Amino acid sequence: MVRGRVIALSVTDVRFPTSSDQHGSDAMHTDPDYSAAYVVIETDATDGLKGYGLTFTLGKGTEVVVCAVKALAVHIVDREFEEIVGDFRRFYRQLTSDGQLRWIGPEKGVVHLATAAILNAVWDLWAKQEGKPLWKLLVDMDPQKLLSCIDFRYITDALTEEEAYDMLKHGKLGQKEREEQMLKNGYPAYTTSCAWLGYSDQQLKELCVKALKDGWTRFKVKVGADLPDDIRRCKLVREMIGPDNLLMLDANQRWDVQEAIDWVSKLAEFKPLWIEEPTSPDDILGHATISKALAPLGIGIATGEQCHNRVMFKQFLQAKALHYLQIDSCRLGSVNENLSVLLMAKKFQIPVCPHAGGVGLCELVQHLILFDYISVSASLENRMCEYVDHLHEHFKYPVTIKKAAYMPPQDAGYSTEMKEESVRQHRFPDGGIWQKLISGQNV
Repeated sequence: MVRGRVIALSVTDVRFPTSSDQHGSDAMHTDPDYSAAYVVIETDATDGLKGYGLTFTLGKGTEVVVCAVKALAVHIVDREFEEIVGDFRRFYRQLTSDGQLRWIGPEKGVVHLATAAILNAVWDLWAKQEGKPLWKLLVDMDPQKLLSCIDFRYITDALTEEEAYDMLKHGKLGQKEREEQMLKNGYPAYTTSCAWLGYSDQQLKELCVKALKDGWTRFKVKVGADLPDDIRRCKLVREMIGPDNLLMLDANQRWDVQEAIDWVSKLAEFKPLWIEEPTSPDDILGHATISKALAPLGIGIATGEQCHNRVMFKQFLQAKALHYLQIDSCRLGSVNENLSVLLMAKKFQIPVCPHAGGVGLCELVQHLILFDYISVSASLENRMCEYVDHLHEHFKYPVTIKKAAYMPPQDAGYSTEMKEESVRQHRFPDGGIWQKLISGQNV
């Protein structure tokens, strides 16, 4: 049962120096420092529980997201928590449709990242108050209640609320068996940690050997900076992992449309399952053109980590511009908007393979993909969730990977809570901590 009134929201600029070792490096982001705008909400409930949320960034610019969180705080502080989650669709719209702030969105960019951070904290607190991990809260939720969390505005031409209700009702069939399956075997994952673009060949080889020994069978390679180098590195990885394991490619938006077709065609000999983000993440028709051109080569299109909102995902699906849909737990408007995309993917019969390359993203997105399998898709065909082996030690409830699979979290909440010492140690000096109290004080 939800309880309490929100009395405080704090936000911290947290940054990790991952660029020093080239962790996370790709053709477009050569020096990423994995970072987060980290939100904590408090209520006056006697249980003392807090909600923790974050949105992922790459270092510079996190301070801008922090400013956006401050601007949105007025919508949540001094609100009864039951009022927020009791009519979650209305609250979601209040955040995303602020009459002035939506002008610098709407539902995209910095404001939407800040929205995700706040809403992630709300979902964390809700799950904690119910005493369940987030995925279990969603799985157990009545379909009508679940739908009340989703804003269907702008997507009813692709998915109506009635259609979504039928999907969720049908998803209850066999749900118990699928949940038991996940608890026993976990959700299949793939690794990106072996082949960041900045890694040396020797480091790449050593990481592939270790990953194979640990049971990994699905590998992703960053490409796009230099074609001869991509050919050499893809050949190296394919030789290391063998012909039967899966290989995926990720260009991180590096190419023009025709350039993508030409470049990937020259990498087809290595039998990649997909090319991820081959061009601008906003170019829906460009992705459709690339998809059509690469289909004879058996190479699919994957995208979504920088897809702004449910409307863009709707159009990607309508245009048949992707084969693998990659939701992101911090790019979209938290769980609320991700639910709408999972349901649209189900209708269009497109497998969901979430993005999780970044600080905290593995911790968060595991909940969404578990819910998707147990309650929506009921399928593991062509489905896997990204995993990167970085920075989990900074979280109070880090992911658990066994035999290359995500094991369902058992702790209540959204797995978003960071260790206090990690937050103190990696707080960006100029970012500080800002706190909004009922009294309007800034600390």
